[in-house]
This record gives sequence, C-alpha cells and structure tokens, in this order.
Amino acid sequence: MEIRNIAIIAHVDHGKTTLTDALMQQTGAVKAGSSMDSNTLEQERGITIYSKNASVTYKDTKINIVDTPGHADFGSEVERVLRSIDTVLLVVDAQEGPMPQTRFVLKKSLDLGLNPIVVINKIDKPAADTDRTEEQVLELFYELGANDEQANFPVVYAIGRDGVAKKKMDDEAKDLTPLIDTILEHVPSASSPELEEKPLRFQSFNLAYDNFLGRMAVGRVYDGVLKLGDPLFIKKPDGETRAGKTTKIFSFNGLERVEVQEAKAGDIVLVAGLENIDIGETVTTDESVEPLAAISVDEPTISLAFMANSSPFRGKEGESVTSREIREYLERELEVNVGLKVDFDAGDHFKVYGRGELHIAILLENMRRSGYEIQVSQPQVIIKEEDGVKVEPFEEVIIDVPEEFQGVVIEKLGTRGFVMKNLEHVDAILRLTFEGPTRGLLGYRNQFVVDTRGEGIFSSRVIGFKPYAGDIQRKSVGSMVSMVQGKTPAFALWGLQDRGQLYIGAGTEVYEGMVIGNTAKGEEMTVNPTKGKQLTNMRSSSSDESVDLVPPLTLSIERGLEIMNADEYLEITPNSVRLRKQLLKESERVREKRQR
Repeated sequence: MEIRNIAIIAHVDHGKTTLTDALMQQTGAVKAGSSMDSNTLEQERGITIYSKNASVTYKDTKINIVDTPGHADFGSEVERVLRSIDTVLLVVDAQEGPMPQTRFVLKKSLDLGLNPIVVINKIDKPAADTDRTEEQVLELFYELGANDEQANFPVVYAIGRDGVAKKKMDDEAKDLTPLIDTILEHVPSASSPELEEKPLRFQSFNLAYDNFLGRMAVGRVYDGVLKLGDPLFIKKPDGETRAGKTTKIFSFNGLERVEVQEAKAGDIVLVAGLENIDIGETVTTDESVEPLAAISVDEPTISLAFMANSSPFRGKEGESVTSREIREYLERELEVNVGLKVDFDAGDHFKVYGRGELHIAILLENMRRSGYEIQVSQPQVIIKEEDGVKVEPFEEVIIDVPEEFQGVVIEKLGTRGFVMKNLEHVDAILRLTFEGPTRGLLGYRNQFVVDTRGEGIFSSRVIGFKPYAGDIQRKSVGSMVSMVQGKTPAFALWGLQDRGQLYIGAGTEVYEGMVIGNTAKGEEMTVNPTKGKQLTNMRSSSSDESVDLVPPLTLSIERGLEIMNADEYLEITPNSVRLRKQLLKESERVREKRQR
C-alpha cells in the first residue's frame, strides 16, 4: 500500500479541523460526529490547540493527515509537523482571505521546499469572493519567495462543513472526492521498496505521554523498517548516541491507534519505550548512519512566576495545593509541551516561559481542571541581549474593523509602540497592519473589544526579536481592593459600582487584599464591600430605593492575565479566578511604597 503524508495548515478558524473530519467521515475512517478536536478545551473554544495524527485509506493508498493549530501561540506545533510531511493543504477562508497565521505557516512550508495545495474554504459565505482570495494567495506566495513550481499551485474550492469540494466553481459538488483525487495527483509517494532496504532512520516531531508506557514519540520512518524489539541507537543532531529499544509501535487508522509489529519507510507512527526521546532525535539500527537535520522550535516570548496559592481561601476548592505538586505537574507538562520552558531554581516560585498569553492560559486552565490551586504573577516579555544589543519580541498585528473605529485603534496602538505598515479596504471593512513590541499588546485585547464595540477582528503573530523599542504607554487600571473579609451584599456593591467596574457580584466571599474591581480614575482604592444597609425602625423615602446592580466583568484566566498589575497575583482554583494584591494588608502596601 502506498503512503502519502500531508498536513493541513491555516489561520485560526478557517476550517482545517472541520475539513479533516469530513475527509475521514467520507472515507469511512470515523463515524459521523467524531472530531479531531477531541480535547475538552478545544471543543469549548472551537480552536485546535494540539497537533494530531489521523489517516484515511482511499484507492489502496494510506493518507496520513496531521491537523495543526491555527493560533500563533501554538506555532511551535506547526513547525515540527511540516518537517515530517511531503505536502500541505493550505486552507484559506473565501471571505477573509490570507491572515497572519496563513503567512506564518505558508512561509515555513515554502522554506522547506513543499508544494502546497490551496483549498479555498467556506465558499458558501455571503461575502465570499473566491477570485479575490485566490489572487491574494498568489500575491502572498510571490511575496514569500515562492518558486515557479510552488506558485503554480492547484486550487480546490470547498465547503468543509458540508463535506463537498470541486475543482472549478461551476462544477457540481457532491462530496470531497475532487480534493482527495488532487491529493493523490500532487502529493509524492512517501513509500518505496528502495527506501525500505536502507538502514532505519526514524525522527520524532511530536511527543505524547502515557501513565503506563511513559514518554512516547510521534515520528516518521524516513528509511528502512522499524521493528518491535530491535536494538536501536538514538542520535542527537550533534551526533551524541545512546542505546534504546521499542516496546510498542502504534500506527494510525482514522483517529484510532492500532498496535503493529513494524512500520515501513514513509509511515507516521507512535513509538513507546525510547527513554527520554526528544524532538528531532534520529532513531536508527546502524550506529554509523548520519542523523537527520535538527528540528528547531521557536523561543518563548513571555515569562511569569508560578507558585502555590497563599490566599486566605487556600485549599477550599483544590486538592493539589503544594509547591511539590505544582512542580510535578510542570515536569510532566515539559514531557510533551515543547514550547514551554521552566526554571525550577528560581527560589520560592517557578519561572515559566511560554509562547504567549493564550499558551500560558491553556496550561493554567488544564491545571485548575486537574484540581490544582495556583497563583501567578503578571506576565513579562522576555528581553535579552544579542551582540551587545538589547532585543525584545515583536509582533505583526492585522486588524479588520469598520471604518468608524480606525482612529481609536491607530491611536491606542501608536501609544503602545506600534507602527502602521499598511491600510487597505476589504469590502466595507478596513484592514490595518501594524508592527510593534509584544509588550505593547499585553492588556490590549480586552480594550480592543471595547473600543471596536465587538465588531473588530484582531490577529497577531510573533515575527522575531528586534531592538528594544524603549518606553511605551501601557495604561494600567487602578484597583478597588477589599479591606475586610466576608460576604458582599448587593447594597454595598451598589454604592461602589459608580467608582469603577466590579469583578464580583452580590453574595461573593471576599478577603482582605482581594481586588474586587477597577477604578474609573485609575488610582488604587481600599473599600469595604461587606458593608450592609443601616437598619432603623423609621421609614424614609430613601430607605426603600431599589438596588440595581450592573453585571460584573467576570474574570477568566486570559482576562486576568491581561488586566492585572505588577503588584498583584492572579489566584486560580478549580472553581474561581480571583485577583489579589501580593501584600494583602494595606499597611504593608503603604510601607513598601515608602521604601521604594
């Protein structure tokens, strides 16, 4: 059986996973209703977080498919996958056209010499314009340095949700057969008898963890045959070698793992038993074989401190509350989360380095769902020195907004160190392109939603480290801090809501030093949110006033990471997200300010 290896890449929400699910359902690999996004968080958020493997069989050919994340924070997943496959399906929304992550993943693909197949998806959208989208994609190919063969890409038009595709817009669409035929026509075969006769070379591009089997490697067999129980050599890219042996080999059939005795050249498999196997290492049966080229992973861009929860409510909701348990969780996470780095020797906390606020937020969300209580400091951008020059991460931001909001967006990003690079009209929408330091985006996304009244689309991607941009204006909100512990009555909050935006509702348990809202004037304010209504035996017109509370701004992990100040912690427990001052007592905070 021939083998073809492809990856599906796209900007977030352009329909990669839906298209993959439809491909598998048509070929009978899975039942209707099954999805590649099997993780609970992925289903809730409607995004792909982890790259996943599947396969379909069509016309006696096995097609290995790798679904990749579309969000820039998980870009390290995409880069590793591209090294292991032979062609990519570049999915582009027929209405939105190429977006920041489209550029990122396409650039990586073209640099590796891959010849993409372009799938213009969601052609049933009311504002879909396939001609314009195709032209924009071609311009992007040339802009990114595509050669003539790469720029002469095949195009398939699809509605992934309905499971239909066609090669020409006026063709009748029944199913995804035109797309699968295009894959067989344009994707080179990964298997051949000649490759199977060579010494084994297997390279891992992803990691998995099993409580019984331990660390496992997902990788491609480039040459030879990987057999169960054979003595093996694991070689680092620099040539350092150690011995190993496989205990299990799993192939992919649809979404299922199927245990096999051997894997032949061209196949993508999951292997257990190779102790401490890492991304990019080459596994071989011949110690003299040259290792395959290293697989690079993008560096983290932000850091923050993780520590055990120390608030007065510690231990009320979570089962895992100690530093030792947090350390063990982070050590397990490092087994598979290659975009993450952790410094375990940072004193009374763990210094965690990630690819962005969403990357860290997903980690924290998984921890709270596993019963952990944790508190984290304000995220800080990683600033370093290269050749004596201070550098920091920069991002490209693309914003789609109605014309009436362009002024406020340009003004806000301008004060945060961003420079506008391009402005173009896309129908009735303006597309603004900016470049600037990642520091300037921390805390901006929520403000963007308010400024554009929810009508703007915000996308960004890290474009590398550039010289330090100097001081920028990041408006931090003042905090409304509780001075007492207790339960908040509606009457007390009614009196406070005119002072700013509240984060809590009536009947919430609070403690001294807990941040219950922000202040309109931007200054810190210590308040008593437990103060009840004064009761007398006299009737008056004012005593019977109705208490109308404005709905609070409910804190999520991402929102908390964005709005917290430098002297605060975000407290995360299985059922709650709270902001608190690092020093809970007001007298201690005043004393520290005097000492600065």
